[in-house]
Amino acid sequence: MPATPILNLPLVLLSNRGPVSFDRDVSGRTVNRGAGGLVSALSGLAEHLDDAVWVCGASTEEDAVVASEAQGGSILVQTSPYPHVVEDEPDGPSIRVRLVTTDPAAYADFYSVWSNPILWFVQHGLYGRALSPVITLAEHDAFENGYAAVNRVYADAVVDEVRARGGKALVLLQDYHFYLVAERVRELCPDVVLTHFIHIPWPGPDEWRILPAGIRERLLRGLLGSDVVGFHTRRYARHFVLCAQDLLGLDVDLDNLLVFVDDRVVRARYYPISVDTAALEATLSTEDVAGHVAMLRYTFLDGERQLILRVDRTDPSKNVVRGFLAFGALLDQHPELVGKVSFLALLQPSRTDVPEYADYIALIGAVVAEINARHTKDGRQPIDLRMAEDFPLAVAAYSICDVILVNALADGMNLVTKEVAVVNRRGGVLALSENAGAHEELGEYAVTLHPFDVQQMADALYGALTMPLEERQRRLAAAAEQVRTHDVGRWLSDQLDDLAQLAGYL
Repeated sequence: MPATPILNLPLVLLSNRGPVSFDRDVSGRTVNRGAGGLVSALSGLAEHLDDAVWVCGASTEEDAVVASEAQGGSILVQTSPYPHVVEDEPDGPSIRVRLVTTDPAAYADFYSVWSNPILWFVQHGLYGRALSPVITLAEHDAFENGYAAVNRVYADAVVDEVRARGGKALVLLQDYHFYLVAERVRELCPDVVLTHFIHIPWPGPDEWRILPAGIRERLLRGLLGSDVVGFHTRRYARHFVLCAQDLLGLDVDLDNLLVFVDDRVVRARYYPISVDTAALEATLSTEDVAGHVAMLRYTFLDGERQLILRVDRTDPSKNVVRGFLAFGALLDQHPELVGKVSFLALLQPSRTDVPEYADYIALIGAVVAEINARHTKDGRQPIDLRMAEDFPLAVAAYSICDVILVNALADGMNLVTKEVAVVNRRGGVLALSENAGAHEELGEYAVTLHPFDVQQMADALYGALTMPLEERQRRLAAAAEQVRTHDVGRWLSDQLDDLAQLAGYL
Protein backbone atom coordinates (compact mmCIF):
# COMPACT_ATOMS: atom_id res chain seq x y z
CA MET A 1 0.00 0.00 0.00
CA PRO A 2 1.53 3.35 -0.99
CA ALA A 3 2.59 5.71 1.78
CA THR A 4 0.08 8.53 1.53
CA PRO A 5 -0.53 11.37 4.03
CA ILE A 6 -4.20 10.43 4.45
CA LEU A 7 -3.08 7.23 6.16
CA ASN A 8 -1.62 9.24 9.03
CA LEU A 9 -5.22 9.38 10.24
CA PRO A 10 -6.84 6.52 12.14
CA LEU A 11 -9.12 4.43 9.91
CA VAL A 12 -12.74 3.45 10.57
CA LEU A 13 -14.35 1.12 8.02
CA LEU A 14 -18.07 0.31 7.83
CA SER A 15 -19.77 -2.43 5.83
CA ASN A 16 -22.72 -4.75 6.34
CA ARG A 17 -20.52 -7.86 6.13
CA GLY A 18 -17.14 -7.83 7.79
CA PRO A 19 -13.67 -9.29 7.34
CA VAL A 20 -14.42 -12.28 9.59
CA SER A 21 -17.41 -14.18 10.92
CA PHE A 22 -17.76 -16.57 13.83
CA ASP A 23 -19.48 -19.94 14.02
CA ARG A 24 -19.41 -23.13 16.07
CA ASP A 25 -18.56 -26.74 15.34
CA VAL A 26 -17.86 -29.77 17.51
CA SER A 27 -14.49 -28.34 18.54
CA GLY A 28 -15.94 -24.98 19.65
CA ARG A 29 -15.83 -21.48 18.18
CA THR A 30 -14.50 -21.07 14.66
CA VAL A 31 -13.33 -17.92 12.85
CA ASN A 32 -13.79 -17.64 9.10
CA ARG A 33 -12.21 -14.95 6.96
CA GLY A 34 -14.52 -13.20 4.49
CA ALA A 35 -14.12 -13.98 0.80
CA GLY A 36 -13.74 -11.69 -2.18
CA GLY A 37 -11.47 -8.98 -3.50
CA LEU A 38 -13.17 -6.16 -1.57
CA VAL A 39 -12.59 -7.87 1.79
CA SER A 40 -9.02 -8.69 0.81
CA ALA A 41 -8.24 -5.13 -0.27
CA LEU A 42 -9.79 -3.41 2.75
CA SER A 43 -8.35 -5.98 5.15
CA GLY A 44 -4.92 -5.43 3.63
CA LEU A 45 -5.29 -1.70 4.20
CA ALA A 46 -6.46 -2.08 7.79
CA GLU A 47 -3.73 -4.61 8.59
CA HIS A 48 -1.16 -2.12 7.31
CA LEU A 49 -2.17 0.60 9.75
CA ASP A 50 -1.44 1.05 13.44
CA ASP A 51 -4.93 2.31 14.29
CA ALA A 52 -7.81 0.85 12.30
CA VAL A 53 -11.16 -0.70 13.15
CA TRP A 54 -13.74 -2.40 10.94
CA VAL A 55 -17.36 -1.86 12.02
CA CYS A 56 -19.74 -4.48 10.62
CA GLY A 57 -22.90 -6.42 11.33
CA ALA A 58 -23.15 -9.53 13.50
CA SER A 59 -24.35 -11.89 10.77
CA THR A 60 -24.37 -15.20 12.66
CA GLU A 61 -25.59 -16.31 16.08
CA GLU A 62 -22.00 -16.73 17.20
CA ASP A 63 -21.17 -13.22 15.93
CA ALA A 64 -23.86 -11.91 18.30
CA VAL A 65 -22.33 -13.88 21.18
CA VAL A 66 -18.90 -12.42 20.41
CA ALA A 67 -20.38 -8.91 20.24
CA SER A 68 -22.02 -9.43 23.64
CA GLU A 69 -18.77 -10.64 25.15
CA ALA A 70 -17.01 -7.53 23.80
CA GLN A 71 -19.71 -5.35 25.45
CA GLY A 72 -19.99 -3.12 22.41
CA GLY A 73 -16.26 -2.76 21.93
CA SER A 74 -13.92 -4.14 19.30
CA ILE A 75 -11.91 -7.34 19.28
CA LEU A 76 -8.49 -7.95 17.77
CA VAL A 77 -8.38 -10.66 15.11
CA GLN A 78 -5.13 -11.95 13.68
CA THR A 79 -5.80 -12.84 10.06
CA SER A 80 -2.69 -14.84 9.11
CA PRO A 81 -1.66 -17.63 8.96
CA TYR A 82 -5.20 -18.46 10.11
CA PRO A 83 -7.87 -16.13 11.55
CA HIS A 84 -8.17 -16.14 15.34
CA VAL A 85 -8.89 -13.74 18.20
CA VAL A 86 -5.84 -12.55 20.13
CA GLU A 87 -5.86 -11.10 23.63
CA ASP A 88 -2.28 -9.79 23.70
CA GLU A 89 0.14 -8.73 20.99
CA PRO A 90 -0.41 -10.45 17.62
CA ASP A 91 2.54 -12.02 15.83
CA GLY A 92 1.07 -11.52 12.37
CA PRO A 93 -1.29 -9.28 10.36
CA SER A 94 -4.29 -8.27 12.44
CA ILE A 95 -7.37 -6.09 12.39
CA ARG A 96 -9.75 -4.71 15.00
CA VAL A 97 -13.38 -5.68 14.40
CA ARG A 98 -16.46 -4.20 16.04
CA LEU A 99 -19.54 -6.37 15.57
CA VAL A 100 -22.82 -4.47 15.76
CA THR A 101 -26.08 -6.09 16.84
CA THR A 102 -29.49 -4.57 16.19
CA ASP A 103 -33.09 -5.39 17.05
CA PRO A 104 -34.06 -8.40 14.85
CA ALA A 105 -37.36 -6.84 13.74
CA ALA A 106 -35.65 -3.56 12.83
CA TYR A 107 -32.92 -5.44 10.95
CA ALA A 108 -35.53 -7.42 8.99
CA ASP A 109 -37.15 -4.15 7.87
CA PHE A 110 -33.75 -2.65 7.12
CA TYR A 111 -32.50 -5.59 5.07
CA SER A 112 -35.48 -7.54 3.70
CA VAL A 113 -37.91 -4.66 3.10
CA TRP A 114 -35.72 -1.68 2.17
CA SER A 115 -32.16 -2.67 1.27
CA ASN A 116 -33.48 -5.71 -0.58
CA PRO A 117 -35.61 -5.43 -2.54
CA ILE A 118 -36.63 -1.74 -2.68
CA LEU A 119 -33.26 0.02 -2.97
CA TRP A 120 -31.79 -2.85 -4.99
CA PHE A 121 -34.76 -2.84 -7.37
CA VAL A 122 -34.71 0.95 -7.81
CA GLN A 123 -30.98 1.06 -8.45
CA HIS A 124 -31.05 -1.84 -10.91
CA GLY A 125 -34.15 -0.61 -12.75
CA LEU A 126 -36.12 -3.75 -11.93
CA TYR A 127 -39.51 -2.24 -11.18
CA GLY A 128 -42.06 -2.45 -13.99
CA ARG A 129 -43.89 0.53 -12.43
CA ALA A 130 -47.35 -0.42 -13.69
CA LEU A 131 -47.97 -2.66 -10.69
CA SER A 132 -44.92 -2.29 -8.47
CA PRO A 133 -43.77 -1.04 -6.13
CA VAL A 134 -46.73 -0.27 -3.89
CA ILE A 135 -45.54 1.99 -1.07
CA THR A 136 -47.94 1.74 1.87
CA LEU A 137 -47.87 2.70 5.51
CA ALA A 138 -46.03 -0.56 6.16
CA GLU A 139 -43.12 0.49 3.90
CA HIS A 140 -43.01 3.95 5.46
CA ASP A 141 -42.87 2.37 8.93
CA ALA A 142 -40.21 -0.10 7.76
CA PHE A 143 -38.08 2.77 6.54
CA GLU A 144 -38.36 4.75 9.76
CA ASN A 145 -38.18 1.87 12.23
CA GLY A 146 -35.93 -0.34 10.13
CA TYR A 147 -33.63 1.31 7.60
CA ALA A 148 -33.28 4.65 9.41
CA ALA A 149 -33.13 3.08 12.87
CA VAL A 150 -30.44 0.56 11.91
CA ASN A 151 -28.43 3.24 10.11
CA ARG A 152 -28.48 5.28 13.31
CA VAL A 153 -27.13 2.33 15.34
CA TYR A 154 -24.27 1.81 12.89
CA ALA A 155 -23.57 5.53 12.65
CA ASP A 156 -23.32 5.75 16.43
CA ALA A 157 -20.89 2.83 16.46
CA VAL A 158 -18.74 4.67 13.90
CA VAL A 159 -18.97 7.86 15.98
CA ASP A 160 -17.84 5.95 19.09
CA GLU A 161 -14.78 4.68 17.25
CA VAL A 162 -13.96 8.13 15.83
CA ARG A 163 -14.30 9.79 19.23
CA ALA A 164 -12.08 7.11 20.77
CA ARG A 165 -9.45 8.31 18.30
CA GLY A 166 -9.72 11.99 19.23
CA GLY A 167 -12.48 12.95 16.81
CA LYS A 168 -10.35 12.78 13.66
CA ALA A 169 -10.29 9.76 11.36
CA LEU A 170 -10.57 8.57 7.80
CA VAL A 171 -14.02 6.96 7.56
CA LEU A 172 -14.72 4.58 4.67
CA LEU A 173 -18.39 3.61 4.28
CA GLN A 174 -19.42 0.84 1.91
CA ASP A 175 -22.53 0.33 -0.20
CA TYR A 176 -26.28 0.86 -0.26
CA HIS A 177 -27.12 -0.35 3.23
CA PHE A 178 -25.87 2.83 4.90
CA TYR A 179 -27.03 5.87 2.96
CA LEU A 180 -28.01 7.74 6.15
CA VAL A 181 -24.78 7.16 8.09
CA ALA A 182 -22.49 9.86 6.68
CA GLU A 183 -24.76 12.79 7.57
CA ARG A 184 -24.96 11.73 11.23
CA VAL A 185 -21.24 11.03 11.50
CA ARG A 186 -20.50 14.43 9.94
CA GLU A 187 -22.85 16.15 12.39
CA LEU A 188 -21.27 14.54 15.46
CA CYS A 189 -17.66 14.36 14.22
CA PRO A 190 -17.12 17.35 11.92
CA ASP A 191 -13.36 16.79 11.59
CA VAL A 192 -13.56 13.42 9.83
CA VAL A 193 -12.53 12.76 6.25
CA LEU A 194 -15.45 10.70 5.01
CA THR A 195 -15.96 8.74 1.82
CA HIS A 196 -18.84 6.47 0.84
CA PHE A 197 -18.36 3.91 -1.94
CA ILE A 198 -21.45 2.50 -3.68
CA HIS A 199 -20.92 -0.86 -5.35
CA ILE A 200 -24.19 -1.06 -7.31
CA PRO A 201 -25.51 1.11 -10.15
CA TRP A 202 -26.69 4.64 -9.43
CA PRO A 203 -29.59 5.54 -11.75
CA GLY A 204 -30.71 8.95 -12.90
CA PRO A 205 -33.29 11.16 -11.15
CA ASP A 206 -36.36 9.62 -12.78
CA GLU A 207 -35.69 6.18 -11.27
CA TRP A 208 -35.41 7.74 -7.82
CA ARG A 209 -38.82 9.38 -8.28
CA ILE A 210 -40.28 5.92 -7.66
CA LEU A 211 -39.62 6.52 -3.97
CA PRO A 212 -41.60 8.92 -1.76
CA ALA A 213 -40.12 12.41 -1.98
CA GLY A 214 -39.29 12.64 1.71
CA ILE A 215 -37.46 9.31 1.72
CA ARG A 216 -35.41 9.89 -1.42
CA GLU A 217 -34.41 13.33 -0.14
CA ARG A 218 -33.27 11.84 3.18
CA LEU A 219 -31.21 9.22 1.34
CA LEU A 220 -29.51 11.83 -0.83
CA ARG A 221 -28.94 14.23 2.09
CA GLY A 222 -27.48 11.34 4.05
CA LEU A 223 -24.96 10.55 1.33
CA LEU A 224 -24.06 14.22 0.96
CA GLY A 225 -22.66 14.11 4.47
CA SER A 226 -19.63 12.55 2.78
CA ASP A 227 -16.65 14.40 1.37
CA VAL A 228 -16.42 11.94 -1.53
CA VAL A 229 -19.08 9.61 -2.92
CA GLY A 230 -17.47 6.88 -5.02
CA PHE A 231 -18.86 4.77 -7.86
CA HIS A 232 -17.55 2.26 -10.38
CA THR A 233 -18.19 4.34 -13.50
CA ARG A 234 -18.35 7.96 -14.57
CA ARG A 235 -21.96 7.43 -15.67
CA TYR A 236 -23.04 6.51 -12.14
CA ALA A 237 -21.13 9.45 -10.65
CA ARG A 238 -22.77 11.81 -13.14
CA HIS A 239 -26.21 10.42 -12.31
CA PHE A 240 -25.57 11.13 -8.63
CA VAL A 241 -24.72 14.75 -9.32
CA LEU A 242 -27.83 15.09 -11.50
CA CYS A 243 -29.94 13.69 -8.65
CA ALA A 244 -28.55 16.31 -6.28
CA GLN A 245 -29.42 19.00 -8.81
CA ASP A 246 -32.86 17.76 -9.93
CA LEU A 247 -34.22 16.21 -6.73
CA LEU A 248 -32.70 18.53 -4.10
CA GLY A 249 -32.27 21.74 -6.11
CA LEU A 250 -28.60 22.02 -5.18
CA ASP A 251 -25.97 23.85 -7.20
CA VAL A 252 -23.63 21.47 -9.02
CA ASP A 253 -20.70 21.43 -11.41
CA LEU A 254 -21.59 18.57 -13.73
CA ASP A 255 -18.33 18.66 -15.70
CA ASN A 256 -16.22 18.27 -12.58
CA LEU A 257 -18.79 16.14 -10.70
CA LEU A 258 -19.18 18.51 -7.75
CA VAL A 259 -22.16 19.17 -5.48
CA PHE A 260 -22.30 22.33 -3.35
CA VAL A 261 -23.93 21.68 0.03
CA ASP A 262 -24.10 24.65 2.41
CA ASP A 263 -20.44 25.64 2.83
CA ARG A 264 -19.02 22.29 1.66
CA VAL A 265 -18.17 20.72 -1.68
CA VAL A 266 -19.03 17.05 -2.13
CA ARG A 267 -17.10 15.29 -4.86
CA ALA A 268 -18.45 12.38 -6.91
CA ARG A 269 -15.63 10.14 -8.09
CA TYR A 270 -15.40 6.87 -9.99
CA TYR A 271 -13.00 3.98 -9.41
CA PRO A 272 -13.73 0.68 -11.21
CA ILE A 273 -13.25 -2.14 -8.72
CA SER A 274 -11.28 -5.18 -9.83
CA VAL A 275 -10.01 -8.56 -8.70
CA ASP A 276 -7.03 -9.95 -6.79
CA THR A 277 -5.13 -11.35 -9.77
CA ALA A 278 -2.45 -13.09 -7.70
CA ALA A 279 -5.07 -14.90 -5.62
CA LEU A 280 -6.88 -16.00 -8.79
CA GLU A 281 -3.70 -17.38 -10.32
CA ALA A 282 -2.93 -19.22 -7.07
CA THR A 283 -6.41 -20.75 -7.05
CA LEU A 284 -6.03 -21.84 -10.67
CA SER A 285 -2.87 -23.80 -9.79
CA THR A 286 -4.47 -25.86 -7.01
CA GLU A 287 -5.14 -29.59 -7.25
CA ASP A 288 -8.82 -28.99 -6.56
CA VAL A 289 -9.14 -26.82 -9.67
CA ALA A 290 -7.08 -29.26 -11.75
CA GLY A 291 -9.50 -32.04 -10.85
CA HIS A 292 -12.47 -29.93 -11.90
CA VAL A 293 -10.74 -29.00 -15.18
CA ALA A 294 -10.25 -32.66 -16.06
CA MET A 295 -13.90 -33.44 -15.33
CA LEU A 296 -15.18 -30.45 -17.29
CA ARG A 297 -13.02 -31.22 -20.32
CA TYR A 298 -14.28 -34.80 -20.34
CA THR A 299 -17.91 -33.69 -20.01
CA PHE A 300 -18.03 -30.74 -22.40
CA LEU A 301 -15.00 -30.50 -24.66
CA ASP A 302 -14.38 -33.85 -26.34
CA GLY A 303 -13.73 -33.53 -30.05
CA GLU A 304 -14.54 -30.06 -31.40
CA ARG A 305 -17.26 -29.22 -28.93
CA GLN A 306 -17.46 -25.75 -27.38
CA LEU A 307 -18.59 -24.45 -24.01
CA ILE A 308 -20.57 -21.36 -23.05
CA LEU A 309 -20.38 -20.51 -19.34
CA ARG A 310 -22.22 -18.25 -16.93
CA VAL A 311 -21.49 -17.86 -13.22
CA ASP A 312 -24.08 -15.74 -11.42
CA ARG A 313 -26.49 -15.30 -8.59
CA THR A 314 -30.15 -15.95 -9.37
CA ASP A 315 -30.89 -12.27 -8.92
CA PRO A 316 -33.40 -10.95 -11.50
CA SER A 317 -30.94 -8.17 -12.35
CA LYS A 318 -28.55 -10.81 -13.75
CA ASN A 319 -31.01 -11.50 -16.59
CA VAL A 320 -30.47 -15.26 -16.48
CA VAL A 321 -33.76 -16.15 -18.18
CA ARG A 322 -33.13 -14.00 -21.27
CA GLY A 323 -29.63 -15.47 -21.46
CA PHE A 324 -31.10 -18.96 -21.73
CA LEU A 325 -33.70 -17.75 -24.23
CA ALA A 326 -30.89 -16.33 -26.38
CA PHE A 327 -29.09 -19.68 -26.25
CA GLY A 328 -32.31 -21.46 -27.21
CA ALA A 329 -32.73 -19.09 -30.17
CA LEU A 330 -29.10 -19.78 -31.18
CA LEU A 331 -29.80 -23.51 -31.35
CA ASP A 332 -33.12 -22.95 -33.17
CA GLN A 333 -31.46 -20.84 -35.86
CA HIS A 334 -28.21 -22.84 -36.10
CA PRO A 335 -29.22 -26.48 -35.76
CA GLU A 336 -25.71 -27.53 -36.77
CA LEU A 337 -24.60 -26.40 -33.29
CA VAL A 338 -26.94 -28.78 -31.46
CA GLY A 339 -24.80 -31.37 -29.74
CA LYS A 340 -21.66 -29.34 -30.43
CA VAL A 341 -22.19 -26.42 -28.00
CA SER A 342 -23.00 -26.84 -24.31
CA PHE A 343 -24.06 -24.20 -21.80
CA LEU A 344 -22.82 -24.68 -18.23
CA ALA A 345 -24.60 -22.41 -15.74
CA LEU A 346 -23.23 -22.25 -12.19
CA LEU A 347 -25.87 -20.33 -10.27
CA GLN A 348 -26.07 -19.42 -6.60
CA PRO A 349 -29.59 -19.03 -5.19
CA SER A 350 -30.00 -15.46 -3.98
CA ARG A 351 -32.36 -13.90 -1.41
CA THR A 352 -34.88 -16.71 -1.60
CA ASP A 353 -36.89 -15.06 1.21
CA VAL A 354 -37.89 -12.30 -1.24
CA PRO A 355 -40.89 -13.47 -3.34
CA GLU A 356 -39.62 -11.94 -6.59
CA TYR A 357 -36.37 -13.85 -6.26
CA ALA A 358 -38.05 -17.18 -5.46
CA ASP A 359 -40.38 -16.76 -8.45
CA TYR A 360 -37.40 -15.99 -10.69
CA ILE A 361 -35.60 -19.19 -9.65
CA ALA A 362 -38.69 -21.19 -10.58
CA LEU A 363 -38.84 -19.46 -13.98
CA ILE A 364 -35.16 -20.25 -14.62
CA GLY A 365 -35.83 -23.94 -14.04
CA ALA A 366 -38.85 -23.95 -16.33
CA VAL A 367 -37.03 -22.24 -19.21
CA VAL A 368 -34.04 -24.59 -18.94
CA ALA A 369 -36.29 -27.64 -18.93
CA GLU A 370 -38.11 -26.45 -22.05
CA ILE A 371 -34.89 -25.73 -24.00
CA ASN A 372 -33.37 -29.04 -22.97
CA ALA A 373 -36.51 -30.91 -24.01
CA ARG A 374 -36.38 -29.20 -27.43
CA HIS A 375 -32.69 -29.68 -28.17
CA THR A 376 -31.44 -32.80 -26.40
CA LYS A 377 -29.49 -34.91 -28.89
CA ASP A 378 -28.10 -38.41 -28.39
CA GLY A 379 -29.00 -38.17 -24.72
CA ARG A 380 -26.94 -35.00 -24.27
CA GLN A 381 -28.76 -31.99 -22.85
CA PRO A 382 -27.50 -28.62 -24.11
CA ILE A 383 -27.85 -26.81 -20.75
CA ASP A 384 -26.20 -28.10 -17.58
CA LEU A 385 -27.72 -26.06 -14.74
CA ARG A 386 -26.08 -26.40 -11.32
CA MET A 387 -27.39 -24.55 -8.29
CA ALA A 388 -24.28 -24.40 -6.13
CA GLU A 389 -21.59 -22.04 -4.92
CA ASP A 390 -18.21 -23.62 -5.64
CA PHE A 391 -15.41 -21.16 -6.40
CA PRO A 392 -12.76 -23.76 -7.41
CA LEU A 393 -15.27 -25.23 -9.87
CA ALA A 394 -16.02 -21.75 -11.21
CA VAL A 395 -12.31 -20.99 -11.69
CA ALA A 396 -11.84 -24.31 -13.49
CA ALA A 397 -14.73 -23.48 -15.80
CA TYR A 398 -13.38 -19.97 -16.34
CA SER A 399 -10.11 -21.40 -17.55
CA ILE A 400 -11.56 -23.62 -20.31
CA CYS A 401 -14.74 -21.93 -21.54
CA ASP A 402 -15.06 -20.62 -25.08
CA VAL A 403 -17.54 -17.88 -24.15
CA ILE A 404 -18.44 -16.29 -20.82
CA LEU A 405 -21.97 -14.88 -20.86
CA VAL A 406 -22.67 -11.77 -18.76
CA ASN A 407 -25.94 -10.19 -19.88
CA ALA A 408 -27.00 -8.30 -16.76
CA LEU A 409 -29.84 -5.80 -16.97
CA ALA A 410 -27.72 -3.54 -14.75
CA ASP A 411 -24.60 -4.26 -12.74
CA GLY A 412 -22.36 -2.01 -10.69
CA MET A 413 -19.30 -3.73 -12.14
CA ASN A 414 -19.49 -7.55 -12.54
CA LEU A 415 -16.19 -9.16 -11.65
CA VAL A 416 -16.85 -12.46 -13.44
CA THR A 417 -15.58 -11.03 -16.73
CA LYS A 418 -12.41 -9.81 -15.04
CA GLU A 419 -11.84 -13.18 -13.38
CA VAL A 420 -12.23 -14.97 -16.71
CA ALA A 421 -9.87 -12.55 -18.44
CA VAL A 422 -7.14 -13.43 -15.94
CA VAL A 423 -7.44 -17.23 -15.84
CA ASN A 424 -8.87 -18.33 -19.21
CA ARG A 425 -6.43 -20.41 -21.27
CA ARG A 426 -8.64 -21.14 -24.30
CA GLY A 427 -9.05 -17.79 -25.99
CA GLY A 428 -12.37 -17.29 -24.24
CA VAL A 429 -14.63 -14.54 -25.56
CA LEU A 430 -16.23 -12.06 -23.17
CA ALA A 431 -19.89 -11.67 -24.13
CA LEU A 432 -20.69 -8.63 -22.00
CA SER A 433 -23.79 -6.54 -21.38
CA GLU A 434 -23.52 -2.88 -22.25
CA ASN A 435 -25.26 -2.21 -18.91
CA ALA A 436 -22.57 -3.82 -16.76
CA GLY A 437 -20.06 -1.43 -15.24
CA ALA A 438 -17.26 -3.64 -16.57
CA HIS A 439 -18.25 -2.69 -20.11
CA GLU A 440 -16.67 0.77 -19.68
CA GLU A 441 -13.29 -0.93 -19.21
CA LEU A 442 -13.56 -4.13 -21.22
CA GLY A 443 -16.19 -3.38 -23.86
CA GLU A 444 -13.66 -2.85 -26.65
CA TYR A 445 -12.31 -6.38 -26.08
CA ALA A 446 -15.73 -8.02 -25.72
CA VAL A 447 -18.72 -8.95 -27.82
CA THR A 448 -21.35 -6.47 -26.64
CA LEU A 449 -24.76 -7.74 -25.56
CA HIS A 450 -27.98 -5.70 -25.51
CA PRO A 451 -29.64 -7.39 -22.56
CA PHE A 452 -33.29 -6.90 -23.54
CA ASP A 453 -32.75 -8.03 -27.15
CA VAL A 454 -32.81 -11.83 -27.23
CA GLN A 455 -32.17 -11.99 -30.98
CA GLN A 456 -29.16 -9.69 -30.76
CA MET A 457 -27.73 -11.79 -27.95
CA ALA A 458 -28.24 -14.98 -29.96
CA ASP A 459 -26.42 -13.40 -32.91
CA ALA A 460 -23.63 -12.17 -30.63
CA LEU A 461 -23.18 -15.67 -29.17
CA TYR A 462 -22.91 -17.08 -32.69
CA GLY A 463 -20.30 -14.45 -33.55
CA ALA A 464 -18.33 -15.30 -30.41
CA LEU A 465 -18.40 -19.05 -31.07
CA THR A 466 -17.28 -18.64 -34.69
CA MET A 467 -14.69 -15.90 -34.10
CA PRO A 468 -11.22 -16.88 -35.42
CA LEU A 469 -8.95 -18.17 -32.67
CA GLU A 470 -6.29 -15.53 -33.34
CA GLU A 471 -8.82 -12.73 -32.81
CA ARG A 472 -10.15 -14.42 -29.67
CA GLN A 473 -6.67 -14.65 -28.22
CA ARG A 474 -5.85 -11.04 -29.11
CA ARG A 475 -8.92 -9.72 -27.36
CA LEU A 476 -8.44 -11.91 -24.31
CA ALA A 477 -4.80 -10.89 -23.92
CA ALA A 478 -5.72 -7.21 -24.07
CA ALA A 479 -8.49 -7.68 -21.51
CA ALA A 480 -6.17 -9.60 -19.21
CA GLU A 481 -3.56 -6.84 -19.41
CA GLN A 482 -6.17 -4.24 -18.49
CA VAL A 483 -7.25 -6.25 -15.44
CA ARG A 484 -3.70 -7.03 -14.27
CA THR A 485 -2.68 -3.38 -14.42
CA HIS A 486 -5.92 -2.26 -12.75
CA ASP A 487 -6.37 -4.82 -9.99
CA VAL A 488 -8.16 -4.44 -6.66
CA GLY A 489 -5.05 -2.95 -5.04
CA ARG A 490 -5.03 -0.22 -7.69
CA TRP A 491 -8.75 0.41 -7.02
CA LEU A 492 -8.06 1.14 -3.37
CA SER A 493 -4.80 3.03 -3.80
CA ASP A 494 -6.37 5.35 -6.40
CA GLN A 495 -9.04 6.31 -3.85
CA LEU A 496 -6.48 6.95 -1.12
CA ASP A 497 -4.30 9.02 -3.45
CA ASP A 498 -7.29 11.17 -4.41
CA LEU A 499 -8.27 11.61 -0.75
CA ALA A 500 -4.73 12.65 0.09
CA GLN A 501 -4.85 15.32 -2.64
CA LEU A 502 -8.27 16.50 -1.54
CA ALA A 503 -7.53 16.53 2.18
CA GLY A 504 -6.18 20.05 2.04
CA TYR A 505 -9.47 21.26 0.62
CA LEU A 506 -11.87 19.32 2.86
